[in-house]
Amino acid sequence: MFSHVFIGVTDFDRAFRFYSPIMEALRLLLKFREKDRPWAGWVAADAPRPLFLIGTPFDGNAASPGNGQMVALLAPDRDIVDRCHAKALANGGQCDGPPGLRPEYHPHYYGAYFRDPDGNKICVCCHDPA
Repeated sequence: MFSHVFIGVTDFDRAFRFYSPIMEALRLLLKFREKDRPWAGWVAADAPRPLFLIGTPFDGNAASPGNGQMVALLAPDRDIVDRCHAKALANGGQCDGPPGLRPEYHPHYYGAYFRDPDGNKICVCCHDPA
């Protein structure tokens, strides 16, 4: 469905340090990193798309999080949801909802929510039974 998702950041190096351990836990591979632009992208090992991208906004203005906007990343199991949330908090993120079941979505929805150092809301979730 998606070609790519781009998250605007104000400090690329800080954002790269924040997102790299989360992408590693999700088993996403670094496809590229261009410090002079600056931007970076991760992808699944078995497909060229979708890409998860971070970088400074193309228009040169400051990045800012959107109210009501969120990106949800799919985890293969609940343990990885827990690990991603812990890595986010350990690297400067803020908790926006601890890991756990969210039965209001469906009986097996297990998710964790956090904000990156720029305030972008990110979810890591698993839809499979334990």
